[in-house]
Amino acid sequence: MTDITDFLVARAGGRVIGLRVIDIIEVTDLGVVHEVPGTEPSLRGVTSARGSLVPVFHLGSLLSGASHPAAQSELALMAELDGTAICLEVDAVDVMTRGELLPVPAGETMPWASAVVRQEDTLVPILNLNALRERLTEAGTRA
Repeated sequence: MTDITDFLVARAGGRVIGLRVIDIIEVTDLGVVHEVPGTEPSLRGVTSARGSLVPVFHLGSLLSGASHPAAQSELALMAELDGTAICLEVDAVDVMTRGELLPVPAGETMPWASAVVRQEDTLVPILNLNALRERLTEAGTRA
């Protein structure tokens, strides 16, 4: 039996990334993001969502380890890491679709991907939220 998943295709920092629909709380407008001091270069700040302050990370920067871009997007995917909501800032959300989860191809450097899904002529990496949590923990950032 194959492992099929529903996923959302997003673009962030020049990357195309898939997120399992089950991992997303909602797609939301970021609104006002308040800067906060921190050591994680992808941390843009915090925003108010669902009655709480939620950290906002630029997803493309989080995956590459680079600083977030100066210009803020208006779009974020809210997800949950260890019971805490976070917003992952993205440039665009393209499509929600369904596909078969395939192993990450040998030799590919995608430690943040749990699998890939074939979409037309390309493979879309599926984001591994556990790997993101580990990345943030290593950086000393509490999501």
